[in-house]
Amino acid sequence: MSGKVKGVVAAGHEITAQAAAEILEDGGNAFDAVLAGMAAACVAETIFSSLGGSGALMAYQAPRGETLLYDFFAQTPKRKRPPDELDFYAIQADFGPATQEFHIGAGSTAVPGFIPGLFAIHGDLCRLPMERIFEPAVRAARNGTKISAFEAYLFTIVESILTACPEAKEVFAPAGRLLVDGESYRNPAFAQTLEALGREGLGLFAEGELGQAIARQSEEPGGHLTLADLSSYEVIRRPPLTWRHRDWEIALNPAPAASGPLIAFGLGLLEKLRPAGAIADPVLLTHVLKATVTARAAAGSAPEQLYQGEMIAEHLKRLEGLSPATRGTTHISVIDSQGNAAGATVTNGEGNGRMTGAFGFMLNNMLGEEDLNPEGFHLWQPDTRLSTMIAPTVMRGPAGQMVVLGSGGSNRIRSAILQTAVNIIDHGLNLEEAVAAPRIHVEKDGHVSFENIFQAAELEQILAAFPDAHGWPDRNLFFGGVHAAQRLSDGTLTGAGDARRAGASIRVE
Repeated sequence: MSGKVKGVVAAGHEITAQAAAEILEDGGNAFDAVLAGMAAACVAETIFSSLGGSGALMAYQAPRGETLLYDFFAQTPKRKRPPDELDFYAIQADFGPATQEFHIGAGSTAVPGFIPGLFAIHGDLCRLPMERIFEPAVRAARNGTKISAFEAYLFTIVESILTACPEAKEVFAPAGRLLVDGESYRNPAFAQTLEALGREGLGLFAEGELGQAIARQSEEPGGHLTLADLSSYEVIRRPPLTWRHRDWEIALNPAPAASGPLIAFGLGLLEKLRPAGAIADPVLLTHVLKATVTARAAAGSAPEQLYQGEMIAEHLKRLEGLSPATRGTTHISVIDSQGNAAGATVTNGEGNGRMTGAFGFMLNNMLGEEDLNPEGFHLWQPDTRLSTMIAPTVMRGPAGQMVVLGSGGSNRIRSAILQTAVNIIDHGLNLEEAVAAPRIHVEKDGHVSFENIFQAAELEQILAAFPDAHGWPDRNLFFGGVHAAQRLSDGTLTGAGDARRAGASIRVE
């Protein structure tokens, strides 16, 4: 090897990061690598990622100096069956200190954009053949991966989904119980699916055997999807929402996503309340997070209102008098030696509880997630992009610095990204410190949760201001998992995987 650094990867699992790193080593660019990571995450992070899911990718193309958002998030189906015909039922996900209700079944599935997203990004930005990009994931699925303690814990959280049908039990509970720490997870059917996709391309999904299997799964038990939904799905290329915070330029996921506008709103409030060089204490930060909850409700279906001056000014008046004081989602960040940056956040919800024929993966349950259906279930408009909280983000500093980051964690994503950005830009923390720093989150009902690892004085301030706040004993996956890659002003590449979600980082030399 020449010794030149080829890039850096941060992801939610060592195998995901290794897949992306292998492609960088083989001459691929950041976009080749992120697709390899996305495919491998479907094996190593199967609770978070699936070909039956969706996502978004923020791409910074260094030669052009351009940033573009690839929106391959879930779409509502063209056909809407009545609720009494649906396979749609509730389950409880048990996080330990808290539980969360989700709905699964064929009737919970929206049109998946993951596969169209792969091929759109590949066609626009990549160097290597798709078959080569899929190779690390194919090997992992065929040869097996060792279940970690973290993965085994995740399996217990969504046990009722992973054992909802015999085909799922064969994959996740082959001995009559869920796989546990140290055992091997193999999915040869999924390996064959990836190989077929590499050979046949998007047509396998849009009109071929895979698409037909998805349509059958929906039709027979009571779902909405048809083959027309798959063949007409379009990846949308959007200019990002560009926001300036201090002297950094931040590219965010734009409307109709709610994530980018909410993060911009929070950063706008913080900049008005604290001048450059002043540090936002955890109580002020919590009030800002509370304001984002209120503002989201006020903006309704028009999230672009959030970062307009009027909305920020209105909430600023309420805050100026203050005294100082998970869902199944994962993220992959890559920066290559040419300065290209790719950040992909992908999700399958929790999965709908049904395996897709003999193809080795589970479709999403996006129509069964309360966060994505705030007005209530079964009220969605047909053939419409769902709003989302996923937030792949690229930040560029005044001295040539660049950070690409994103997070899993359902409605905690906006809190995790906002706080990590503030840690880097306002507090001057290095990447690892910024990702590891304690976090706060405010739910839509105003309830405050925090990681009980703040300094004693800060904890005292939090509890004095919010006496009903719930403290988690340590860092927890509830608060998201920020995986970030960074280029420093001198060109040094670094990465940080969030320990809350067993993240990993690899520098490729």
